[in-house]
Amino acid sequence: MSRLQLGMCFDRSYPAGAIGEFADRLEAGGVDQLWVIEDCFYTAGISLAATALARTQRLQVGLGILPAVARNPAVTAMELATLANLAPGRVIAGIGHGVQAWMEQMGARTPSPLTTLEEVLTVVRRLLRGELVTFEGRQVRLRDVQLDQPPTTVPPVLAGVRGPRSMAVAGRAADGVVLAEGAGAAYVRAALGQAGNPAGFRVAVFSALCIEADRRTAYGWMAPAVAGWLATPNPAIDAHPYAAELRERYAGGGEAALVDMPREWWLHLGAIGTFDDVVEHLALLVEAGAHDVALFPSPEIGIGRSQLDDVIAVAGVLR
Repeated sequence: MSRLQLGMCFDRSYPAGAIGEFADRLEAGGVDQLWVIEDCFYTAGISLAATALARTQRLQVGLGILPAVARNPAVTAMELATLANLAPGRVIAGIGHGVQAWMEQMGARTPSPLTTLEEVLTVVRRLLRGELVTFEGRQVRLRDVQLDQPPTTVPPVLAGVRGPRSMAVAGRAADGVVLAEGAGAAYVRAALGQAGNPAGFRVAVFSALCIEADRRTAYGWMAPAVAGWLATPNPAIDAHPYAAELRERYAGGGEAALVDMPREWWLHLGAIGTFDDVVEHLALLVEAGAHDVALFPSPEIGIGRSQLDDVIAVAGVLR
């Protein structure tokens, strides 16, 4: 890619009816992408993506992230092929393990999420290429399945994964990877290495967005989110160049101590701070190997609507 593809995420908590507004404003503002979020049990990614694509002419729409076991992989391929034929070249597919507690709630938890994801990625990509697929895996079984209308432009299929074993699966079986919030430049490099640095491998990053005229105000807004990232196992935080010091600071002073972290530490956590800080954060991601960055707004719809202007302004600088 010649330049960063900038986008914005549509938070899982936003009302479905707002998708048209977000798609319209992002396209009119010259933003490259809109990523819809599919988490259980919020709004569904395929229908949101179809609506956004139908309302726009240029905007790329990413799916982040379809749980591998929520749909039969043949149906997943049908859905993706249909979207891709409705809007050639404008669909980016994301498939991941899914949160295992949610998969358990649905009665869809698999004994081996790694194996299942690799099998699903493999057959979905083969079907999208128009192949006649017979596959006898541990979790996926297809016999003589072929799409009647494979996409004229095959969409990239990215793996929404986190840990090193899952990154290795992405390197073998996907066109790229989607990294969740908290990812900085060091995590992009680590993910590429864990995937094996395959040729043409695409890295998309979701980056938490908070722009304020005073960066300390932005840090105050985002400290609870960072605290949440620190509270659970998080490979993105593990890869942070100041991970040990960050954890030590939080353990000793809680969220208030995070607000006073050095600017450089925040640059490796998200698009957080002043406008110039956000542009620098994006530059660091691109230098590390990221191709797509989707800025993740506040879960409060009113704030998210105001952040549309921030994303459009950043896109204007990048053009």
